[in-house]
Amino acid sequence: MTGETRSQSFGSIASAYERYRSGPPVELVEWMLPGHVSTVVDLGAGTGAMTRLLVSRAESVIAVEPDDRMRAELVVNVPEAHAVSGRGESMPLPDGTADVVLASSSWHWMDPIPTLHEVARVLLPGGLLGAVWAGPDPEGALLSQAKELLARESGTRGDAAGVDEGLAEEEFSALVQGDGNRPDIGLVIPDGVPFEQPEHQRHTWDVALNADELIGLLGTFSWVILMPEEARFRLFKEARRILREMLGVEGEVTVDVAFQAEAWRTHRHG
Repeated sequence: MTGETRSQSFGSIASAYERYRSGPPVELVEWMLPGHVSTVVDLGAGTGAMTRLLVSRAESVIAVEPDDRMRAELVVNVPEAHAVSGRGESMPLPDGTADVVLASSSWHWMDPIPTLHEVARVLLPGGLLGAVWAGPDPEGALLSQAKELLARESGTRGDAAGVDEGLAEEEFSALVQGDGNRPDIGLVIPDGVPFEQPEHQRHTWDVALNADELIGLLGTFSWVILMPEEARFRLFKEARRILREMLGVEGEVTVDVAFQAEAWRTHRHG
């Protein structure tokens, strides 16, 4: 499964992505964009989770998104932004368009060195580039509790466990933390690109989610979207069992899920 295949999968569930994927925390958006600016570019804007946080912080917000289906959701959700088709490596914008370029949970889908040069072209001298990733914390209390409970269950059922039951821990981990093989996050500035070395910030918070919301979140990960339908059905069924039988989460009952976000910011050389 290639990165390009995965990056292009989200459009098939664009409305679910808008519903279940939360954007970055306001605190980190404010850190990356500390004051009001003339023009900001939201790069890989998706359905507009971060875009909606930018429209009050800039005179003009340009949302660059390659997937027509994701961009259609963005246009409905954030009509104040100007949405255009484009990629990090090739933005349909003139030189020196923006004061700021930001990317939310999208930078890892781009080829970094061409994208850094393209961002430098679009930014004004001294302009700011920021990248943020937000999502469930794989080290949060919910996953830790689930792993402990699953280990106990595995010990009591012993070798009699079926294959599907034996996958329980792996599948519940996937529910909370997403793909274990997901790309590394971070904004790395190599030699030869006109940017300073980046600063870094991290933020954590809890979100109360019910079973439907947790399953909905699971369904927005690219590796789940690309599963055969039968395998995806089994995954959802097993995740619901674990939530119901081990954590008592069903119906409108909620559980606090730890989320984390990490952000980097850097400036273009003047």
